Amino acid sequence: MSIDWEKEVSHRSDELINDLSELVSIDSSRDTEHKTSDFPLGPGPAKALQTFLHFASRDGFVTKNVDNLAGRIELGDNDDAIAILSHVDVVPEGPGWDTNPFEPVIKDGNFYARGAADDKGPGLAAYYAMKIIKELNLPTSKNVQLILGTDEESEWVGINHYMEKETMPETGFSPDAEFPAINGEKGIVSFRVNFPVPSIGLVKNFAAGIRPNMVPQNAEAKLDLNIAKLEDLKAKLTDFLAANPEIKGEINAEDTTVTVKIIGKGAHAMEPEHGINAATYLAKFLLTLDLNDSESVYFSFIANNLHLDFAGVNLGIANHDDVMGDLSVSPNIYEYDATQANILLNIRYPKGDTGDTLTNKINLALPTDVSAVIEGHNQLPHFVAADDPLVQALVGAYRDHTDDQTEPFTVGGGTYGRILKHGVAYGAMFPGDENVMHQPNEYINIDKLLKSTAIYADAIYRLIK
Repeated sequence: MSIDWEKEVSHRSDELINDLSELVSIDSSRDTEHKTSDFPLGPGPAKALQTFLHFASRDGFVTKNVDNLAGRIELGDNDDAIAILSHVDVVPEGPGWDTNPFEPVIKDGNFYARGAADDKGPGLAAYYAMKIIKELNLPTSKNVQLILGTDEESEWVGINHYMEKETMPETGFSPDAEFPAINGEKGIVSFRVNFPVPSIGLVKNFAAGIRPNMVPQNAEAKLDLNIAKLEDLKAKLTDFLAANPEIKGEINAEDTTVTVKIIGKGAHAMEPEHGINAATYLAKFLLTLDLNDSESVYFSFIANNLHLDFAGVNLGIANHDDVMGDLSVSPNIYEYDATQANILLNIRYPKGDTGDTLTNKINLALPTDVSAVIEGHNQLPHFVAADDPLVQALVGAYRDHTDDQTEPFTVGGGTYGRILKHGVAYGAMFPGDENVMHQPNEYINIDKLLKSTAIYADAIYRLIK
């Protein structure tokens, strides 16, 4: 039986775009400040989950909402199942948008909104793939479970709760990365580097960062004008910006405080080299000023050990694996004031390291009285061989729709695919696509979204027929 998957997608393209428009209009970033017993991660993630499940109920699927933390959409009634793992939460909007990130805009064939690429667009593409198989009433020998998490961008509370309450299939994929397939994911761990409480001098406050997995686009320092002269600061900032044309900056004075702001470029922490970390540049600028000893320790460490050192050489943690590639470091959150001084490092590491080995190495590289501890959960490296039947089936479907012979590869990103004993990440980015995940003006190309849907339908049917 020959099925024109792309034709089937085209019949449903308007409906898919309408559903995506509704889904991305929900700010579903984790918001525990407003959590309730009904909305344990805040109202946004729960509303997005409910909306996605509503689409499936409308279309006749069996659904289950697991305590507003996760959900399931089922196709088929067999005992043997494959899983498709997606998420309805998004990272915060962040600065730099040309449009309202929660009011979708279609321009030049691209669909702009927070979550369009990560992961509401790909998640809905996988859902519509299931919908096509269902509406064509195709014979299947396995069940499909589309499982939705609500805080993939942070602590994975939702998907972990799901696994406590429900049975997770062992095999499947996550539509949250790149084609042709991501068969390896590096380990992911964050470290909080704690400095002694500073003796406040010139720098009253230094802050940057939104989430551990986002390169900070903006950084600000509040300086004491009783110590520094405004005209001197302006002149030095002008010189610094001229020497570093990749960044922008501004300076504003109010009463006895002057605020210095550096503007870089946001990026996903799995590829920190694609961003411009505003905080490390601002630290370098502050070192041109008259700092006291404790200020010098903190900002010198940032400028000398972290700035543009994406491989962790200066931390003594550089590591390379022939299959998984290089370790990467992204220093993403900074808190410095009269009560604290710390930095959060997000590290993506290949086979050969563990949380313990990294802890030991980093602490050896730190200044006296400074320590690093793991913050949050440590995700171990995950790998499925390229010749595995699952990978071959997924890559085969991709190649039949694209004639692209790109091989599966490993990334530094972390997807739900690593949860499965036998899981990978699969699309929806195509080779050569701009990675706009976690960045302002996030978008997904509509033609490629529809192409992805056809690939997913073909691939899922190969796995379950």
